[in-house]
Amino acid sequence: MRQISIGNQSFESLIEEKAFYVDKSIFIKEWWDNLDVVTLIMRPRRFGKTLNMQMLECFFSNRYEGRGDLFDGLDIWKYEKFRQMQGTFPVIFLSFANVKETNAADAIYRICSILSQLFREYDFLLKSEKLSRSEKDRIEKYCSSISRIEAEDSIGFLSSVLEKHFGKKVIILLDEYDTPLQEACVDGYWDEMSAFIRALFNSTFKTNSSMQRSLMTGITRVSKESIFSDLNNLTVADVTSEQYETSFGFTQNEVLDSLDEYGLAEEASQVKKWYDGFTIGDTTDIYNPWSITNYLKYRQFKAYWANTSGNSLISYELRTSNTDSKDEMQALLEGRTVRAKINDQVVYSQLDGDSDALWSFFLASGYMTVVSKELSGSELYCELKLTNQEVRFMFRSMINSWFNESGSDFGQFMRSLIAGDDYSANKYLNGVLFNMVSFFDTKRQVSDERRPESFYHGLVLGIVVQESGYHIESNGESGYGRYDIMMIPTMQSVAENNGLPVIIMEFKIMNPVTENSLDDTASRALAQIEEKKYEAKALDMGFSDKNILKYGLGFSGKKVVVKKG
Repeated sequence: MRQISIGNQSFESLIEEKAFYVDKSIFIKEWWDNLDVVTLIMRPRRFGKTLNMQMLECFFSNRYEGRGDLFDGLDIWKYEKFRQMQGTFPVIFLSFANVKETNAADAIYRICSILSQLFREYDFLLKSEKLSRSEKDRIEKYCSSISRIEAEDSIGFLSSVLEKHFGKKVIILLDEYDTPLQEACVDGYWDEMSAFIRALFNSTFKTNSSMQRSLMTGITRVSKESIFSDLNNLTVADVTSEQYETSFGFTQNEVLDSLDEYGLAEEASQVKKWYDGFTIGDTTDIYNPWSITNYLKYRQFKAYWANTSGNSLISYELRTSNTDSKDEMQALLEGRTVRAKINDQVVYSQLDGDSDALWSFFLASGYMTVVSKELSGSELYCELKLTNQEVRFMFRSMINSWFNESGSDFGQFMRSLIAGDDYSANKYLNGVLFNMVSFFDTKRQVSDERRPESFYHGLVLGIVVQESGYHIESNGESGYGRYDIMMIPTMQSVAENNGLPVIIMEFKIMNPVTENSLDDTASRALAQIEEKKYEAKALDMGFSDKNILKYGLGFSGKKVVVKKG
């Protein structure tokens, strides 16, 4: 039984140490035979992207000349053509995975440092008889430091001197290209970072005459207009593409074989429930390698992948999303689906208010999976669900963490509502607002009259979604209108808790012209509940009027009044 090396992304090390490894070497053949000049492959985090890129480097790079032993016994070694290609190309390999700075200057400096380190790996060129004095001087300077302007065409320059020295065009491998762009989105320096990356990519992939082939990996495809506007030679393989379907992630058979190797075959059904669910192209039952390898090693069902770092943008977009998106997330957490128009190009500015854009981003990131697809003209519509139990656990934990960060006891708020204690509900919700209004909404602009109400609606919805004894409905029809939130006890909770109450909530923003206090605002909300007869739905379901609690919530800035009817 092979030893499992958690977190080891070195192909060379895994092979030499005879550690656990699932053979993905046929990816080499598929990529090369496709003849694409610039390829972008998008897969979720921890999906084997870096390991496959390391494998490509070991296979093609002339630094690994004569290292056919690394591939002996793997699928790629069956092909004579590729055996002859091993170790025959100059290869430039770099990764942006660790570019996670909070401002543009530091992020660009980090990339410049990565590029400078890259040049130091090729300092043998300083002794090359095929390079000019000026070329060597430039290499020597870049080994020390590279400015922002110099960085933009540095890889193109390195490609040219490598071709000159070896007499062969280069292969360029860029891993996790979009990490600095995601960080830029979260921390508010998108424009500067995207401009820098655009210039770097143009020189590296568009005008680079010394490049043979190139491959980029990432989680998302950033909008063409933002980054790839000049790259008309780009081939994209996202999670809906049939290309490279099984090259990243573990297939069902690969997982079953692995479980059998470690004496865990009887756990296959539970493994499937927890870690299956990814769909790549038309291939279903794809598993995240990180989760599987951790389970094989520790033999515990836990959220391995979903609890790793890299969720900052996911968390940011979800907690600052509009009310409709929060409603749909509640449906997803309950095991239901959402329908969305899928766009493989992420336009980060659209994530703020466009649910389709948000779910497209979540799909690319691996947190959602395709149930069914429908092509309408040129537009792709998909029915989506949360990928698996691990992801569902992550989202619930993420929501919990937001409120833990605020220092608020949202559990007490729920207990107060259930008990009909509007005094305590007031106390705790005012504490939440004081600590969390800025926390949630500092990076959003109020663009319409309903936006403030939508914000409070989303905030309260995020609190009550934690209550497992209830089915939560938002903006549903009942009586003569649409209530803001209705909490309906599940049958199980009714039996176990001797009858939890139905809870109806209506939100209003204080109008200082017509209302003297937030108490007046809360009363106006209660009056609407009565006028529109929002309790009609609960009555039709068989709940007693005596077991229906009605709350009007009046808001103004960081203050609220919760008033029971």
